[in-house]
Amino acid sequence: MNGVITKGIGGFYYVQTDKGLIECRARGKFRKMNLSPQVGDNVEIELSENEAFKGSIENIMPRKNIFIRPPVANIDSIIATFAVENPEPNLLLLDKLTTAAVAMNVECIICINKIDLNNKKAQEYREAYEKAGFKVILTSSTENIGTHLLKDVLKGKVSALAGNSGVGKSSLINTIDPNLNLKTGDLSKKIQRGRHTTRHCELFPLSFGGFILDTPGFSSFDISLITQENPSSLFPEISKYSSDCRFTGCKHLTEPDCAVKEALKRGDIAPCRYESYKALSQEIDNLKPEY
Repeated sequence: MNGVITKGIGGFYYVQTDKGLIECRARGKFRKMNLSPQVGDNVEIELSENEAFKGSIENIMPRKNIFIRPPVANIDSIIATFAVENPEPNLLLLDKLTTAAVAMNVECIICINKIDLNNKKAQEYREAYEKAGFKVILTSSTENIGTHLLKDVLKGKVSALAGNSGVGKSSLINTIDPNLNLKTGDLSKKIQRGRHTTRHCELFPLSFGGFILDTPGFSSFDISLITQENPSSLFPEISKYSSDCRFTGCKHLTEPDCAVKEALKRGDIAPCRYESYKALSQEIDNLKPEY
């Protein structure tokens, strides 16, 4: 019997199959193979002869991708989500999510939530990310704005909703598919950050087809996922102009006759994206060994 791992807790894996949710243990052979089942894995299981809805994972199908944070496999698209206000946007984290998607060749869609709080600012962010080549959806779960557009991009896919805690990911999912009834938490007024209402990665089957991954809120990111020496290739709008630079190895920072900086001056590249590019370039440089 085949299925998809939707949750893993304490050595138990919960596999969604045509016959329902099956609680499974993984065979010892995976430990010898140094292979650990992950949420999102397509697996082959064997049902227990003695206990209903229990079984063992026999095989893990080849993965098309795997992420470290959030720990999930076989993602079709990343919905990089942030709130226009409350909490303040962490654009560097957002751009790390977009670069991870580009590096892994996974579709990335930007979801700007809580637009009812500041629609003007939301439109500015929308322009910046559409200029970068990303599909952008504006939403408000409280006002039920744009949620039908989000539903359309989720249908039939395995999608990860990722972003800082407190941006309204669980509320968006509940608005799109009320049957899920995910736990949501009010923002802490003291620190203006969410309370991490999601404690583990879990795939939820959507009633209209597909799965959504609700991930623990996080404000850090595993930069080691992005190993490319030239981060400009992970920013589509920067990569577009980099071949026109005077110097082949131009890093688009202080070099003369830089086509990227000229595009920035013209407004073809959003300043916020360029600032993220510079910060990410520095982080990658700091990871390189010193000789």
